[in-house]
Amino acid sequence: MASGAVKIPQLNWDEIRPSSVVLLTGPEEFLADRAVSKLREMLHAEDAGLEVSDISADDYLVGTLATLASPSLFGEPRLIRVSKVEKCTDEFLDEVLNYLANPEMSCTLSLRHAGGKRAEKLLTAIRGGLGAGVEVLCPELKRDSDKISFVNSEFRNSGVQIDAASVRSLVSAFSGDLAELAAACRQLASDSPQGVTLNVVDQYYGGRVEANAFRVADAAIAGNRAEALVLLRNALETGSDPVPIVAAFASKLRTMARVSGAYGSDASIARELGLAPWQVERAKRDLRGWSQAGLAQSIKSIASTDANVKGAGADPLYALEQMIIKVSARGA
Repeated sequence: MASGAVKIPQLNWDEIRPSSVVLLTGPEEFLADRAVSKLREMLHAEDAGLEVSDISADDYLVGTLATLASPSLFGEPRLIRVSKVEKCTDEFLDEVLNYLANPEMSCTLSLRHAGGKRAEKLLTAIRGGLGAGVEVLCPELKRDSDKISFVNSEFRNSGVQIDAASVRSLVSAFSGDLAELAAACRQLASDSPQGVTLNVVDQYYGGRVEANAFRVADAAIAGNRAEALVLLRNALETGSDPVPIVAAFASKLRTMARVSGAYGSDASIARELGLAPWQVERAKRDLRGWSQAGLAQSIKSIASTDANVKGAGADPLYALEQMIIKVSARGA
């Protein structure tokens, strides 16, 4: 449905408010869960007698909605939370459309639709004004700038100060999981009420930040230059320091060079070199397509880049990109 045909308010997930119908759309389950929890808190604050019921639209039993929505003996307000609307049965679709034509005044119906074509008729009807509801948008937070805004909002709501470098480092550590990012924000705010600094983030999650450096190295070693350059840009934009990125490359290439000249089983090589067997197995896999000359040239490039990012060069970013190009070409 075109955005111009939407006749109901469309709100961000954190702007949710009570209404007869609350449609939550978008793929980000964490934001939808957070929004519904906030809705419940708001309704409970209005009336502590709130009755809460849950329906799963994919295995709906006929008559359930009418039963739960009907006025109770003592007139308590009701919140009916419906999940998996994108997988709903035909029976649910028919009954909810009938209900929306005349919704119960003391009942709030929240409908969670994660995406897809199923129940599009229902979405169109609600957006057209059926039920006089609101739509709450729960988009996936793909851009680092969106995640940075999310972290800043989390700390602002907690009343704890956090500096920009710490925010970028935290986003870098949890770039792939919004729920984990939110949990990290809660933990840091709880443990450091006096304020969160970069040292605090490093103490808690430094290993996660370092893991992102190895993602850049892994992509380059596999020959995926474009992916490695994108990962590098993302890492730098979210606060990663160039020095540990170069260190990740050096660690990987040194291990590959040591394993390339060794013979025997993974276990025997591991014992001889003081490595774990999985490190030997990974190094052997990384070595496919590499020559001894290519390894040597790449290690030289890494050494030069290490000096550049530590102050010997005028443009650390250029040095990093040239290192990635060299390694992605397997030293050629």
